[in-house]
Formats: sequence, C-alpha cells, structure tokens
Amino acid sequence: MTKQPEDFLPLSQATYYILLSLREVRHGYAIMQDVETVSRGEVTMGPGTLYGALGKLEKQHIIEKAMIQDDDRRKYYQLTLLGKDILHLEYKRLKSLVENSTQLIKQIEGE
Repeated sequence: MTKQPEDFLPLSQATYYILLSLREVRHGYAIMQDVETVSRGEVTMGPGTLYGALGKLEKQHIIEKAMIQDDDRRKYYQLTLLGKDILHLEYKRLKSLVENSTQLIKQIEGE
C-alpha cells in the first residue's frame, strides 16, 4: 500500500525547514545555511544531522538528487511531488493550529 502525504505528518521542526529550503534546488551546505536563515537561528544543524535527514527523506521519496551540470563534487537535492504535497499539508496543519488557538491563548494571557 502506497503511503499518502498525510501519513508523514506531523513533521519535525528540522524536517519542515529542510523541505522548505528545497523550494529551490540546493546542495547540503546551502540547505544548512538556508534553514538557519529562514528559522531566524532557531534551527541549526551540523552535517551529520543534515545528511542523515536527507538520506531518510530520499529513501521515503520525499526528496531526490537533482542533476546539476556545473559541479559534480556536491550533491544537489530537490523536492519530489510527494515532498511538495507533504510540505503544503504541514503548512496548512501548522497554520490551522495557530489560527484555532490564537483567541484561546489571548484569553489565557488575559488580553
């Protein structure tokens, strides 16, 4: 039975940012830099963590290696269609969490 995009949710914070960084084709070091930038320094990862995650995501067919002509030393990655679907669903899930709880959190804070 083929896994559906929903089966991969929820994503870890690090995985979410890795997929988000692959909005364009990138190599590993560029992914690490982008994750740190986009997360405003909340998520930093070393090469071991990153490449472990990339290997797992590739096995799950969420990302794939991209063919780049100018540099054969580096491995470049891109989202698959499944990866795009997962990222979009996770975004909607997180957005819904925040929207559904905003008023309640304000009540708790006494605003």
